[in-house]
Amino acid sequence: MDPQSAAARHVAVIAGHLNCPSPSAAAPLALAACLRYDPPELSENPPAFDLAALRRILDGHDLEARDWLFRLMEESPLFCPRRRGDRTFVAPDYNQTKEQQRAVTMRRIEYLLRRGVFEGWVTGSGPEAELRKLAFFECIAIYDHSLSIKLGVTYFLWGGAIRFFGTKRHHDKWLKATEDYQVKGCFAMTELGHGSNVRGIETIAIYDTNTGEFVINTPCESAQKYWIGGAANHATHTIIFSQLLINGTNQGIHAFVAQIRDADGNVCPNVRIADCGHKIGLNGVDNGRIWFDNLRVPRENLLNSVADVLPDGQYVSSIKDKDKRFAAFMAPLTFGRVNIAATAVYISKVALAITVRYALTRRAFSISANGPEECRKACGGQGLKTENRIGILNGEYDVQSTFEGDNNVLMQQVSKALLAEYLAAEKMKSPFNGLGLEHMNDPCPIIPANLTSCTIRSIKFQLDLLCLRERDLLGRYAGEVSQYQAQGESKQKAVLLSHQLADELARAFTERTILQTFADDEMTQSAGPLKELLGLLRSMYALICVEEDASFLRYGYLSLESAAAVRKEVMKLCGDLRPHALSVAFHVLPTPIWIVYLSSLSWLRHHARGTPLLRRTTAASHEQLAGAVVPDGREEVATHVRKRRASGRTVISNCGAFNEAAAAIKDQ
Repeated sequence: MDPQSAAARHVAVIAGHLNCPSPSAAAPLALAACLRYDPPELSENPPAFDLAALRRILDGHDLEARDWLFRLMEESPLFCPRRRGDRTFVAPDYNQTKEQQRAVTMRRIEYLLRRGVFEGWVTGSGPEAELRKLAFFECIAIYDHSLSIKLGVTYFLWGGAIRFFGTKRHHDKWLKATEDYQVKGCFAMTELGHGSNVRGIETIAIYDTNTGEFVINTPCESAQKYWIGGAANHATHTIIFSQLLINGTNQGIHAFVAQIRDADGNVCPNVRIADCGHKIGLNGVDNGRIWFDNLRVPRENLLNSVADVLPDGQYVSSIKDKDKRFAAFMAPLTFGRVNIAATAVYISKVALAITVRYALTRRAFSISANGPEECRKACGGQGLKTENRIGILNGEYDVQSTFEGDNNVLMQQVSKALLAEYLAAEKMKSPFNGLGLEHMNDPCPIIPANLTSCTIRSIKFQLDLLCLRERDLLGRYAGEVSQYQAQGESKQKAVLLSHQLADELARAFTERTILQTFADDEMTQSAGPLKELLGLLRSMYALICVEEDASFLRYGYLSLESAAAVRKEVMKLCGDLRPHALSVAFHVLPTPIWIVYLSSLSWLRHHARGTPLLRRTTAASHEQLAGAVVPDGREEVATHVRKRRASGRTVISNCGAFNEAAAAIKDQ
C-alpha cells in the first residue's frame, strides 16, 4: 500500500487510536477551568451618556404615561410579574395553550379597560390624544403582540373604519360603545383567495329596494373571510368589505357594519364562523373564518362617507371615478399599516436587547443581527427556547411583514407614489415639494473617489450617497415605465414589469428617510457623549445600508475600492460601539419587560448539579440581573455541598467563589 495514499493515512489514524495506551488509574483528573456566566452588569462599564436623555430621544413623548401603564402591568398577576429584589418584571407565559393565551388576553384587556387605559382611543381628538394612544400602544406591543393586535383590530381597524368610512349616524351609534368595549369589532376584508388584492374580493352585497336592506353572500369558498382577528371567539360585530351590486352594476368595494354574535356570544343567523387554528405566533388572537349566507343588514349600515345608496336604490357619490373612489376607501388603512411597521420595530427592540445581553455573556457564532431571525441565530441553541422569546418574536415579526399588505406590495405602492410625484414635477416643470424629494432640486451629489474614515462617518457623505442612489433610481424607474408604455403596454402593466427597480427605489427612499430623520435629531443635541454615541449609531445604520444593497455597485455609486473601505469601517464601528452595547440595547427598552437572561442559566443549573464544578447559580444570576443585592448563591451551594458530603464524595472545585462558600458551610 502506498504510504502516501489516503487509505494508508486513514489506516494509520485508526491504528493510533487502537494502540493508544490506557491512562494510569492513579493519574488524577485535571479540573477544567470554571466557566462563569455572570450577568453583563457585573462586568460592563457604566453608561458613558445620559440614559434619560437617550430615552427622551427614543420615546419622544408621554414618558410619565408610559411608566404609569407599566406600573399597572406590574401590579396585576395577569401580566405574570416576577419580583427580583426591589424590582418587578413582566412577560407573557408562552407555554400556555392557544385557548389559555386567548382567554388571558381578554382578561388583560378587561383589566386595562377598568383602569381607563383606552379612554379617548376612539372618541378622542387632537394630537395629544393621538400621541398618548400611540405611546400606550407601544408599551402594550412591547409586552405582548397578541394583546396589541387584539386591541389594534378593535380600536384601529374597526374603530378607525367607523370614524373614517362612516358618518355621524355611525359615529353616534358605534364609537363610544367601541371605546367602552361593549362592542367588540373585527375587520372582514381579507379572503381566502384575496389578500393584498382587495379589488378582487368576491363577497357580494346586493341592495333589496323592497326591504331597504343589503343582502350579503359568500358566493364560493375562496370568498370566505379569512384571518379575521377576533372573529373566532369574541367579536360581536364586523365590517364587511364586499362588491356592491346596484341594479346589476358593480359599483366596486364598499364597507358594511354587521352583527355576527348576540349578547350571549351566540353566532347570529346566516353567519358561519370557524377557527383558523394554531399559528406560529400571536396565538392570543382568535383569528377566524366567516361565511355569509343571505345575511341582511340595514341600508343605514353602509359606511357612506364616500358613497351612499338612497332608499330607492339610487347610487350616489361625490367621486365619480371608480379608481379614485377605491383609493379614497383605502386611504384610512394607512394608519394601520404605520402601526404594523412600528410594531415590527418594537419586536426588533426586544429581540436585540435579549441578544446583545446574551452576546455579552456567551459568544455564539452568528456574525450579524439584522432582525429577529438573525437574533435567534446569534443566540445559538438558546434562541430556540420559548422562554427566551426569540423564536416567538421571530414568528410574530414574520406576521408583521405579511398582513395588511405583504411588504412587496407596500414597496410597490411607495414607488408608485414617488413616480407620481416625479411625473407631476416633470410635467409642471416645477421643483419637487413633497415626500422628502426636495433634495432632488439640488445639484447631483458628487462622491469622493478616495474615502477616509472621517469622510465615511460624516453626515454629509452618508446623506449624499443615499440621496444619489434615490434620485438615480427614481429616474431609472420613470424611464423604464415610460419605455414599456412606448412599446404599447398599459401603465399598470408597465409598472408591474418594472418591479425590480420599484423595489430598489422603495428601499432607497425608506433608508434615506430614516437616515435623514436620525441626522435631524442628532443635530439638535449639544456636543457631548450622547451626541457622539448617536453619531456612531447613525454611521452604523448608514454603512450597513450601503453594505447590504448591491445597487451601490450595480449602478456605480461606489467603486470597488470605496465599497471595501465602507466594509472595513463597519468593523471599526463595531469596536467603537462595543463599550456601549449593554447600555444601548438595554436602555432602548427602559421598561419592566422581563428580558430573560437566556436559559444558559438553566443550562448552568443542569450542569452544575452532580459535578464538582458549580458555575454561578441561576437564582443568584437572575437576582443580580435585576440589580438586587443578594447572597452569591450560597443556599444552592450549601445544598450541593451537603449532598456530596452525605454521599461520601469529595467537595472540590477550582472556582474560587464556590470553594469560599463551601468552606463556610458546616456539616449538619
